[in-house]
Amino acid sequence: MKAVTIRTFGGPEGMAVTELPAPRPAEGQVLVAAEAIGVGGVDVLMRSGALSGYGIAPGHVPGSEVAGTVTAVGDGVDTSWIGRRVWAFTGRGGGYVEQAVVPVGEIAPLPVALSAADAVALGNSGVAAHFGLAHARFAPGESVLVRGAAGSIGITAVQLAARGGAGAVAVTTSSAERGDRLRALGATHVLDRSGASDGDAPAGYDVIIDIVAGADMPSFFDRLLPNGRMVAVGMVAGLPPADFGMSMMAAFLKSMSFATFSSDTVSTSDRGAVRTAQFAAAERGDLRTVVHEVLPLEEAVEAHRKMDAGEVFGRIVLAP
Repeated sequence: MKAVTIRTFGGPEGMAVTELPAPRPAEGQVLVAAEAIGVGGVDVLMRSGALSGYGIAPGHVPGSEVAGTVTAVGDGVDTSWIGRRVWAFTGRGGGYVEQAVVPVGEIAPLPVALSAADAVALGNSGVAAHFGLAHARFAPGESVLVRGAAGSIGITAVQLAARGGAGAVAVTTSSAERGDRLRALGATHVLDRSGASDGDAPAGYDVIIDIVAGADMPSFFDRLLPNGRMVAVGMVAGLPPADFGMSMMAAFLKSMSFATFSSDTVSTSDRGAVRTAQFAAAERGDLRTVVHEVLPLEEAVEAHRKMDAGEVFGRIVLAP
């Protein structure tokens, strides 16, 4: 089968299309013929070498989520899964393939009217947004800032905060056009990437959901209100400075909090319950997904180039 592997760490050109043996599901696994493969920020980190400490090495297949049809099952798996459309979590890689093997506990049936592309635009991102807000102890009436809102996690976080009764939902993004699109999804205020606004955006926020991290993250601690909470759910711009905590210590009297959040700390059953509910909401139109573009699997390098250039609004999807 066709697959995309990381030959060398660094830029998108370090990936290549290759042929791998067609997999067979082992005990407790299912085989999914992929129709759509999500391209996410974690894939960029894998490709760049930032996750080499997590066992990611050259030869690795990136990709964490696929959607398609179950074509075979391993021992101990109900054969009624065969022929069903599902979303599937491949873990820290293994998704940029024509056929993926995944544990049966990491799949979710797709509603009839939800496309495979929409499923991978929401599957992991929606869960991260939901539990990221919960980790921040977000409550109705509070103000929320989503830093880096143009990606799939941010797009869902904006909608969930608005639906959850936020007093204000501000976003940082790179252009007025993106700001308008985010307003249509529930944002009330649009800031540039530095956090500057030429409007009436709040001076401070109860909750900041940060998908960016990077060198500028400490400056956003100044945006937290007393007892405010920042939760980092991603680091698409890389790690923050080593001394980033000094900004919080300098504002000791504000009792601010910082935390990281990874969906790995949530049980499979809890993730599955939220994902199933979000898929149903997306099918009803109550939760919007944004697919930036669908490219052939063979154009994974181009997909990553677009990610690196900041050209993607929502989720870019690969199709075998």
